Amino acid sequence: MQLEHQRNRELAETDDYDGLTFEVIENARVADKTIAQKGVYLIPNSFTLLSLLAAFYSITQSALGEGHYMRACVAIFISALLDGLDGRAARLFNAQSPFGEQLDSLADCIAFGLAPALLIYHYALEPLGRIGIACAFVYAACAALRLARFNVQIGVVDKKYFVGVASPLAAILVTTFVMVHMDWQVELPATSPAFQILAAIWVVVAGFLMVSNLKYYSFKEFDKKRVPFVALILIVFALGIVLYNIPAGLLAISVIYALSGPVTAVWSKVKRKSV
Repeated sequence: MQLEHQRNRELAETDDYDGLTFEVIENARVADKTIAQKGVYLIPNSFTLLSLLAAFYSITQSALGEGHYMRACVAIFISALLDGLDGRAARLFNAQSPFGEQLDSLADCIAFGLAPALLIYHYALEPLGRIGIACAFVYAACAALRLARFNVQIGVVDKKYFVGVASPLAAILVTTFVMVHMDWQVELPATSPAFQILAAIWVVVAGFLMVSNLKYYSFKEFDKKRVPFVALILIVFALGIVLYNIPAGLLAISVIYALSGPVTAVWSKVKRKSV
């Protein structure tokens, strides 16, 4: 292993490639030692690439316009599902690596930043001209800033909480907003200025929630803790509500979770003042 480490180190330092070989060399912790390893983990990175593929498909469908928006929305949901699977797979197979983390962040920036921004731009914001472009850009930029901040704060912030709304949830807020409106186009047409202004406000607020310092519970410790049996009953009721109208149910749950950050912050300030 020591000889292989030395060869990889020399290859990385001298950049002595033949011009035809595609390779990744990164530092990794093995038995409390930092060594240079060659190659990447297949399973988690494959999930990440599939998530990126779903996001790319969503962007192409959004650009096609009327009749293709539902496909774009579903593709973003699939991307969010795959994004959750890549992290699980990396932990399950002990296949975590710096390369995987960077690839995941870049894919997330497209899947939960660019794809939702283009979806709502083509669906509702395009008639607003430069204002619509600006609102969609604000969301996409906030997603990039959110992911960059998350990367540099790994190991610093308590894992029980997210600082700001996680980018997949922000993407779901935007996506379900579009899906719900598809069922209400007769009452509130997408061409109406009122809806376009509402969509502009919605996407900007979703973007700012991502870069806010509000704390959101991450649920990362739920798989290691026991909960009261009544929690399962509440989940059953929640699933029943969601199944009645899936887009509206998911939107309602997402909005409740998004509001939990400001409510918790206000409640904490009130408690501190009353003490």
